[in-house]
Amino acid sequence: MDQRPGFPLLRQTVIDTSDPRTLAEFYRRLLGLRYREGDEGPDEGTPDWLTLVDDAGAHVLAFQHVAGLPRPAWPEGTPPQMMHLDLMVSDTDDLARQVDTARALGAEVVRDRSDDPDEPLYVLTDPSGHPFCLFVG
Repeated sequence: MDQRPGFPLLRQTVIDTSDPRTLAEFYRRLLGLRYREGDEGPDEGTPDWLTLVDDAGAHVLAFQHVAGLPRPAWPEGTPPQMMHLDLMVSDTDDLARQVDTARALGAEVVRDRSDDPDEPLYVLTDPSGHPFCLFVG
């Protein structure tokens, strides 16, 4: 465990959704993660909680079922986004590939700033409507 003395360790980021399996599967495929042992499925009904881990088994993202959760409205509207993920790629070619992958998995592009010379980026929404950014870093 890589923990700084005197501070808690951030275990994972949890995303609320009315469809945990769909959202977990989206991020699993987009980020190359895997399900925590026991979360692979198949589900009977809607799971309350799913966790994605990296190759070392570290928790990365979890998905919590919230019934009737409305889609966030971004950049303006109700309900507002509560948080978003920033995902970084190495160059503009990879940015284009990753945006294509995200769209094929069900994301929607809501802002295209790929021609920004200082920070090329896209803002997308995942299948539950949560915004996330893909940018060159």
